[in-house]
Amino acid sequence: MKRIFLPLLLPALISIASCQSKSESKSGSSSAASDTSATVATNKSDDTAPAAKAQDPDQVKVANAATVIARKQVPILCYHQIRDWREKDSKGAKDYIIPIATFKAHMKMLADSGYHTILPDQLYAYLNTGAALPSKPIMLTFDDTDGDQYTIGAPEMKKYGFKGVFFIMTVSIGKHGKVRYMTSEEIKKLSDDGHVIGSHTYDHKNFKKYAGEDWVQQIDKPTKKLEEITGKKIKYFAYPFGLWNAQGIPELKKRGFVAAFQLADARDQKDPLFTIRRIIASGYWSPKTLSNSIKQSF
Repeated sequence: MKRIFLPLLLPALISIASCQSKSESKSGSSSAASDTSATVATNKSDDTAPAAKAQDPDQVKVANAATVIARKQVPILCYHQIRDWREKDSKGAKDYIIPIATFKAHMKMLADSGYHTILPDQLYAYLNTGAALPSKPIMLTFDDTDGDQYTIGAPEMKKYGFKGVFFIMTVSIGKHGKVRYMTSEEIKKLSDDGHVIGSHTYDHKNFKKYAGEDWVQQIDKPTKKLEEITGKKIKYFAYPFGLWNAQGIPELKKRGFVAAFQLADARDQKDPLFTIRRIIASGYWSPKTLSNSIKQSF
């Protein structure tokens, strides 16, 4: 995709070509689901009490791959646009566009079901050291910088004390056309409010095709920009389309990332921290379908 056409293609990137990936094999999912080594902290007197705040990842001793893979996976949801469907939206695009009422119903179901949101530092500490998590932990992630994540998603999450992770594609910051994208000020506000900002590249180029200057354009410059906006170190990355390759993981490590998120493919057996699984919360899913998908996928 040539960058000169980005202003016209950004909406298509989000609604049609958003982060797609194949489902993890049943053997991989069942293995993770049957594992009982997860450490979960449950306060019987107050089941809503979260676990203690995770320590800085730089202070966490990294475990070997087998240890990380052996821990029960934490459910991680991936959202994109939060808006009502339009007549022109394709059937495929509706997987990535969740109607406002449906999103609100998802959040209510999660709260009513006793889920507690966690953030990447907590997940990182848990996967490496077995650090305690709150009961029924879940992570909410949002890709591609859509403004409705700020205007609709964050306020709805706030009702339930939920926090999320926003993976930002920096080319779209402040753009406003068919899709309104978040401004730098809104991104900073999310960070200041306790949400986590992560990198989602410059313009959503397929990570598997990076070579030469791509590492500067797609990783280094976006990281610097997001750190300037938030005043915080950017430690987490989400692959465009959920696509990754083992050859690129060392490049992320060299640049200070401690973990990366894909979609539903099987995790890499050598670098599971850089292939953490998520599932797309489809716009077609009712709260009951979402609940069942969480249980079946993780």
